[in-house]
Amino acid sequence: MSDLSVEDQLAAMECPVDHSILDPAIQDAPWDFYAELHEKCPVFPIPQMGAVMVTKYEDVRFVLTNPELFSSGGRGGGGAKKGIQVEKAQRYQAILREKGWGHVETLQRTDPPIHTDYRRRLNRVFTPRRVKVMAEHIDALAAELFDAAKANGECDFVDAFALPLPGMIIAEQLGLDRSDYRRFKSWADSMLALSMRPLSDEELLETVETELEAQHHLAAEFEKRREEPTDDLISALVHSHGDDEEPLTMHELQNLMHQLVTGGFETTTNALNHGMWLLTRYPEVQDEVRADPALIPAFIEEVLRYEGPVQGLGRRTTQDVELSGVTIPKDTMVIVRYGAANRDDEAFENADEFNIHRPDVHQHVAFGLGPHFCVGAALARQELVSGFTAWLEGTSRIELTRPFDGPVHEPSLLLMPVKELPITFELA
Repeated sequence: MSDLSVEDQLAAMECPVDHSILDPAIQDAPWDFYAELHEKCPVFPIPQMGAVMVTKYEDVRFVLTNPELFSSGGRGGGGAKKGIQVEKAQRYQAILREKGWGHVETLQRTDPPIHTDYRRRLNRVFTPRRVKVMAEHIDALAAELFDAAKANGECDFVDAFALPLPGMIIAEQLGLDRSDYRRFKSWADSMLALSMRPLSDEELLETVETELEAQHHLAAEFEKRREEPTDDLISALVHSHGDDEEPLTMHELQNLMHQLVTGGFETTTNALNHGMWLLTRYPEVQDEVRADPALIPAFIEEVLRYEGPVQGLGRRTTQDVELSGVTIPKDTMVIVRYGAANRDDEAFENADEFNIHRPDVHQHVAFGLGPHFCVGAALARQELVSGFTAWLEGTSRIELTRPFDGPVHEPSLLLMPVKELPITFELA
């Protein structure tokens, strides 16, 4: 074990790549950067964050399936003490604790065996039966949104469809009127803000007030469902305990909903956005899938592999660990780069080609892997199937209205949020 700090150990790592994922231009289009890292620096040091980024498919699988070495709890460890926005994050949490409920570690932020209990409860909420029951409603909503968007033969797909489809579905499940999904989006944006970009002091205060609004709304809904159970997600969560288990506390419920909101809205929205963008870039795929709707699930899996909405998430090393010949120090934040793993030529032949006929496409890691595999994956897939079915059945051609003027995505270390997606289309 070295006497040097994590940051100093990472700064001493040899890496012949002089640009970084912290550059918004690279976040906007990281694919060439990933290829360079695969060849020259598969474990990429980010000393200013006390972090490394793991990019090779087999290394990513190893990290995700060994939680005893790469912990989901207390992310950042010693290396995070000088990390980006740490002081602001601490201030943010202090305000939440004073006026609402500070974040506690549940589900995604825990390791087995603690994680196992939370996961068991969430599995009772996100059952295949629940998704199957919801499928008809999701189909109907997708058709309704398409009908509203088709009037002028053009729209901003983000605003007209990709935001409202998952937004309305989750809003309904949270006790909101579905027409109030933009209010819900503001909650999700606030919950994600600190991980998306640096915040000014004024932005921080505005953001935490919005999350507090969400917390107090959810608290009232939790208490209402305790007394009067319904068939929505909140009620299922409140009553997810077995006869021999304690009910989830308000702090636990708030944190679980924080994860479900941030993990189930922005991600599905941007999977829809990237899928539509890919249809405009590959008109031959658009025609093929339109002619054979049975290919829609394969198309969706390749979208998730090729341009997954979650490019990476964090872990923390519990001891010194070697990956790809590089020793990662204990207490280092590890950014597990799903997007880079899914573009690894050693895992997927011609990985930078978009190919809906890949026999191994289901091996992608867009939903994670191991104990933290995305609990809402089935619901997300259903929303994607419903969405693209509505658009491909209802149109004969879809194109970009105009080329993008500047970056496609909002800056984000972990996600790929599309700013806008103007499309023109002909009806079937």
